[in-house]
Amino acid sequence: LEQHDLADNTLVVFWSDHGFHLGDHTLWCKTSNFELDARVPLIIMPPGGTQGRTNDSVVELLDLYPTLAEACKLPQPDGLAGTSLLPIIQDQTDHVKLAALTQHPRPPYYKPGEMESMGYSVRTQRYRYTQWQSPDRRRILAEELYDHQVDPHESKNVVSANEHQAALETLRTHLQ
Repeated sequence: LEQHDLADNTLVVFWSDHGFHLGDHTLWCKTSNFELDARVPLIIMPPGGTQGRTNDSVVELLDLYPTLAEACKLPQPDGLAGTSLLPIIQDQTDHVKLAALTQHPRPPYYKPGEMESMGYSVRTQRYRYTQWQSPDRRRILAEELYDHQVDPHESKNVVSANEHQAALETLRTHLQ
């Protein structure tokens, strides 16, 4: 970009597909609401940007459109989902949202092509909460809660732990 004199008016975005299990949680491929599947790399360099900094704020890929539209001074349509990440990029704040949502079905292993349940996850800086619902969304079939402060690999479901009940209620409400 510098060689062609484009660095001062080009915004660069790098992101990737979501993760891939290689036996973690006894899973293979892209099949879950776990962090390994839901998390993606995201690098945004604004025009003229040279200083590298990192931020582990919770964001979603649907935040890219409003970010690019604002950075390029384009109008944003009404009802647009997502939040511009420019305040983070411009170092005005360390986060623009408190949670990110993920959805992934759990297929039954005995009936290929059908859905056993749908998993809805909400990820905050500290927790990932997943609620497994029946396909008609009338029943909660199971819940998972992982405390990333002490368990970043999501290996211990603490949904029943007394010390996490307040967070659990907040996450349930956020998911609704």
